[in-house]
Amino acid sequence: MPVHTSVSSQDSPGKGAGLGLALGSALAFGGSGVAAKPLIEAGLDPLHVVWLRVAGAALVMLPVAIRHRALPRRRPALLAGFGLLAVAGVQTCYFAALSRIPVGVALLIEYLAPALVLGWVRFVQRRPVSRAAALGVVLAAGGLACVVEVWSGLSFDALGLVFALGAACCQVGYFVLSDQGSDAGDAAPDPLGVIAYGLLVGAAVLTVVARPWGMDWSVLGGSASLNGTAVPAVALLGWIVLVATVIAYVTGVLSVRRLSPQVAGVVACLEAVIATVLAWVLLGEHLSAPQVAGGAVVLVGAFIAQSATPAEGSAEPVASGGAERELSARGTAA
Repeated sequence: MPVHTSVSSQDSPGKGAGLGLALGSALAFGGSGVAAKPLIEAGLDPLHVVWLRVAGAALVMLPVAIRHRALPRRRPALLAGFGLLAVAGVQTCYFAALSRIPVGVALLIEYLAPALVLGWVRFVQRRPVSRAAALGVVLAAGGLACVVEVWSGLSFDALGLVFALGAACCQVGYFVLSDQGSDAGDAAPDPLGVIAYGLLVGAAVLTVVARPWGMDWSVLGGSASLNGTAVPAVALLGWIVLVATVIAYVTGVLSVRRLSPQVAGVVACLEAVIATVLAWVLLGEHLSAPQVAGGAVVLVGAFIAQSATPAEGSAEPVASGGAERELSARGTAA
């Protein structure tokens, strides 16, 4: 994407700090589903939870948007794509999926996005992809079959699976949009500005769609059950807004500026692992051994697909902007 934030690991003196920031970002993003699901189960509509998250984060990031107030004139398509797809689209589908299927399963399905991007490149753009990229797609598809346990007739809620796939498709749409003009170089916009305006666009769209004036606000004054433990609903919302969105985005941006695309991609995959483990411990959502193995295969396939090199003889990258794609994927995942 046009948000050029990556710095070679050989040139960055802060690689260790970058790794710590990336791990912190993965932890913050990975905890969003665990905090959101109790609110949904307490009576809030998934769309209302998404609106609260995005609107709250947009309010916190408003000073950043003001600082980059020239950005909407320079990159209107990028901001619209980020707001509509990476913020509103992905998070709405993801939270809707959470209301019907386990957190880990929803996020693992969402990690099909890098593989789906390669499908777009190969069959729509008709550009060659490397064998490694094709292997990544096959691994991701095979791992997904284990995650959803196809041998048992898709025992998970079908609509929940559709919502999770919708989140992955929204990621693909954003990747495809942001791949256009990714060679902006020094003219590329500041990623924090893109995030701030993306949140504002997403909040505006979700306000129309979610109609928060009809929300049951009393739920926020009560408590939600975290695997049998009562937790103040407003505390969960505070975590979602401040930690799982604002801090997660900012630390993600700072980390990709200090890490190579390959390292950033590996750390990004930890988000799904963290989300699954947290859901296991805090929500009691246990996955079977085949699902855990399948999840690992999905992540390996997604990483291979994301970091694949171009096919021999191709002058274009398979999917440009490795670290930049990682940044956008982190924002959409949760």
